[in-house]
Amino acid sequence: MSNDPLPQTPSRRRFIGAAAAAVVAGSLSQLAFADTDQSIARVAPPAANDKTALRSLRVHVPESQLADLRRRIKATRWPERETVADASQGVQLATMQRLARYWGSSYDWRKVEAKLNALPQFVTEIDGLDIHFIHVRSKQPNALPLIVTHGWPGSIIEQLKIIDPLTNPTGHGGNASDAFDIVIPSLPGYGFSGKPTATGWDPARIARAWVALMKRLGYTRYVAQGGDWGNAVTEQMALLAQPELLAIHTNMPATVPDDIANALKSGEPAPAGLSDDEKHAYDQLDFFYKHGLGYAQEMAGRPQTLYALEDSPVGLAAWILDHDASSQALIARVFDGQSEGLSRDDILDNITLYWLTNTAVSSARLYWENKLNFFAPKHVAIPVAVSVFPDEIYAAPRSWTEKAYPKLIHYNRLPKGGHFAAWEQPRAFTEEVRVSFRSLR
Repeated sequence: MSNDPLPQTPSRRRFIGAAAAAVVAGSLSQLAFADTDQSIARVAPPAANDKTALRSLRVHVPESQLADLRRRIKATRWPERETVADASQGVQLATMQRLARYWGSSYDWRKVEAKLNALPQFVTEIDGLDIHFIHVRSKQPNALPLIVTHGWPGSIIEQLKIIDPLTNPTGHGGNASDAFDIVIPSLPGYGFSGKPTATGWDPARIARAWVALMKRLGYTRYVAQGGDWGNAVTEQMALLAQPELLAIHTNMPATVPDDIANALKSGEPAPAGLSDDEKHAYDQLDFFYKHGLGYAQEMAGRPQTLYALEDSPVGLAAWILDHDASSQALIARVFDGQSEGLSRDDILDNITLYWLTNTAVSSARLYWENKLNFFAPKHVAIPVAVSVFPDEIYAAPRSWTEKAYPKLIHYNRLPKGGHFAAWEQPRAFTEEVRVSFRSLR
């Protein structure tokens, strides 16, 4: 692992940017994914077998794989309709059939492929595993480096809408002083990152890899952001207490006090004396634990059993849609023709990435690897900013948040948005990130 100690002066930033561009322009060789017989991406070979080198990546899915996807969608063997009038039994048949009709006949993967290839993408080996990441440097000389981590069932697709507003703020109603360099890695076992072949890739190990990545990119000061597993990784980065990490921002904070967690586990009513916000959060968590944890329990206990997700695209799509009730309802409305923060293409871009990279099972193993209580406070000692979106799994109350993060530098409750905040509400999310880290520049 290289550790670049040189300061990020404007001239050095231009040099690194030019070097990155040169890598992108370099010759490319095939990168074949281990579980497929055709490559779907090309990566530049390491210079002189230097696995720590930054190798450019370009996505191109063979047309035969897209044709196979469409064939499988059209050959879906459907179950009967649910026996209730709502989604209480799971993702409804009508939603899945609308999704399949569009996916199998009108959806165009090449559009998102072009978006990805318009961005600087790289692969580098860290701790024995290839890590894929997007790296976009701002033209502003004093941009603040930011590493953003996605979760499940998300991917780098979640963050595509926030890249230009964060790196080019003046083009989106912001000030030049709000500019960020942005790094968006794919979690191990997700997207174009390598798939671990041995155990041990839990959030703490991923956090160490992200610290190594930022050092390899030459950053001597930076901030970090995450939601879902991205929050777990980002908090673990904070616990490493590396001086380069100034602060973190999360849209899915871990703030649930022990007495609340114990009451939820035992199925007791909410403790007496809770404020309205605390009671609302308790009710949200109670509903999630009773009705929304099926996917997590299966992936945490038996991820290898999910073979069907690698064999049926419609099965994979249904599994991904059934993440949480609010997101599922939003997606159902989208495929019913309503206008929402996400489009049909947004949703299918993400699902198709999982399908083409054959990462349903490899991504699920993160649940098996994790031994942390997801929502329990982790005693983060560095500055933390929190944005609360109302349709998240739970809307963290300020009272819980202040106890979980003693150096809270920003807390805001947003009027709209859910679990996939950057994807669904990119304008609000972007402004939250700007405001959260403004005092640290």
